[in-house]
Amino acid sequence: MKIELDRLSHSYDVEVLRDLTLSLVDYKAVAIIGISGSGKSTLLRILSGLERPTAGAVRVNGHDVTSADYRKQVGFVFQHHALFPHLTLLRNITLVLEKARGYSPEQADARAKEFLELLHLADQAHKLPRNVSGGQAQRGSIARALSLNPEVVFLDEPTSALDPILTFEVLSAITELRDIGKGFVLVSHVMNFVRAFADYVIYMHEGRIAEHGVPTILESPCSVELRDFMAKVPDCSFA
Repeated sequence: MKIELDRLSHSYDVEVLRDLTLSLVDYKAVAIIGISGSGKSTLLRILSGLERPTAGAVRVNGHDVTSADYRKQVGFVFQHHALFPHLTLLRNITLVLEKARGYSPEQADARAKEFLELLHLADQAHKLPRNVSGGQAQRGSIARALSLNPEVVFLDEPTSALDPILTFEVLSAITELRDIGKGFVLVSHVMNFVRAFADYVIYMHEGRIAEHGVPTILESPCSVELRDFMAKVPDCSFA
C-alpha cells in the first residue's frame, strides 16, 4: 500500500488538518491514533474518499482520492456497523454486490457466503442485525466491505460502541485478515491491537502529524505529545 499526502489541509468552521505531508510505501496496515479532536477521523475520511480536502493533494496506491473511480477501490467500516436493519446479514451483502458490482443473485449469494464464512458468521447469515450481537453485526459490516474486493479497507474505530468482550471478538477477527492481500488503514484507541496489527503508526495532535513510524514508536516516543498520550491511554483488553 502506498499513501502520499502533499500539503493536505482541511477545514470545517475551523482548521482541523494543517499542512500534512507524508509518503508511505509498502505497508500493509497503517494505524492513525490520537486524542479526540486531533483530526484522525477526518484524515481517515479524506484518505477513503468520503470527504474532499480543502487544500493539498492525496493519493492512495496511485489513485487521486477525489477521483470518481477511487471509491470503487476502497471499503469503509464505520464506528457503528451501518447495516440495513431490515435485511439479514446475508442480504446486506448480496444487495450491495448486485447494485454496486452487477453480480447476479446467484453470484452475489456465493460471494456473500464466502465472506460471512471468513468472518465466522455462516451460522448467523439469515439473522437481522438486531438479532445478533454487536460484535457479530460489526463483523458483518467488515464482511460486506471485503466482499466488494477493495484495494484498501478503512476502519473508523470499529469497536468504539462495543464492550471489552465484543471488542476482543472484533479485533481478533480483523487481525486474522491482515495477510489477505488488502491494505488496511484504521483509527483505533486500543493500543495493544495497534501494536499487534499495524506495521506503521501515525500519531495526530491538533491537526498535525506529531510523530510517525513503525509501532516501536509507541514504546519509545520521540515527541512530547506522543509520550504524554502513551502515558495516559489504556492498553485495553486486546492481546
